[in-house]
Amino acid sequence: MAILEPVKVAGSTISKTTLHNEDFITEKDLKIGDTVVIQKAGDVIPEVVEVVKEKRTGEEIEFSMPEVCPVCGAPAIREQGEAVRRCINIECSAVLQRSIVHFVSKEGMDITGLGYSIIEQLIEKGLITDIADIYKLKLEDIASLKKDGKKFASNLIEAIEKSKQNDLSKLITALGIRHIGGKSAKILAKKYKTMNKLMNATFEELSYMEDIGEISANSIRTFFMEERNRNLIEELKKSGVNMKYIEDETADDRFFGKSFVLTGALEKYTRDEATEIIEKFGGKTTGAVSKKTDYVLAGADAGSKLTKAQNLGITVINEEEFDSMIKKL
Repeated sequence: MAILEPVKVAGSTISKTTLHNEDFITEKDLKIGDTVVIQKAGDVIPEVVEVVKEKRTGEEIEFSMPEVCPVCGAPAIREQGEAVRRCINIECSAVLQRSIVHFVSKEGMDITGLGYSIIEQLIEKGLITDIADIYKLKLEDIASLKKDGKKFASNLIEAIEKSKQNDLSKLITALGIRHIGGKSAKILAKKYKTMNKLMNATFEELSYMEDIGEISANSIRTFFMEERNRNLIEELKKSGVNMKYIEDETADDRFFGKSFVLTGALEKYTRDEATEIIEKFGGKTTGAVSKKTDYVLAGADAGSKLTKAQNLGITVINEEEFDSMIKKL
């Protein structure tokens, strides 16, 4: 993050912009104390365009990413091919906190009420030392975090209990396996049906699956080969967390085998909402238009993807046509 002297840009006062990652800083040759040109990318997101090098005084300071974790002091390692550095200490309180935040997120186990500050307090009080401890929390533990916190605690306990019934795909997403997001988790859950079968899947099996590949397959195998992760699964199982794929008896596979590309600004849906609908009906979304694409859902200001689809003769639909397609048959 770049911290700037506040400046007006396109009607807004900007005091911060993203710097993306270590490589971006190197590429732009950014130093602490530099004067920079900024703009709003797409008239929305502030970004650094370039350094005004003629304004350098020689007092600017080179920035280097910390090589140790600022929380626990363990080495922070940037793996080959990765853009970020990560603390390697699995017992680091910051790593634990972020892991739990991801686990309880909407994309994960969707535990409403278990936010960042509550998790922080639970860790500080020693009430949570790993993810499995979420399901061991008692009403009085949570109530002690807030003044008159009994109602809050009751609602949170209810949300925790409800999360035990989530589909296997939600649990796979929540575990935070590298390179495995919600889409891949759904594919894995549907294929393997149970956590036990997924844990014992071979690298070869996984790598040959569509939309998984070798990098994700290696990540899955590495995750489940670690004893602490297998122990975590066992503890979650003991707490009653569902470990099976839940078949949807009312499933509608009208888009089965169909591939969609989303482009332009959609008015009625967010990209995530449209993707969720497509996947619900058995289809999938990809980021690039190819001969294998069946439909391109185009919103306002659609660019090169729309042009490519038209050149390839791929069916282009707008939101009204998409609505018609997803209405009950």
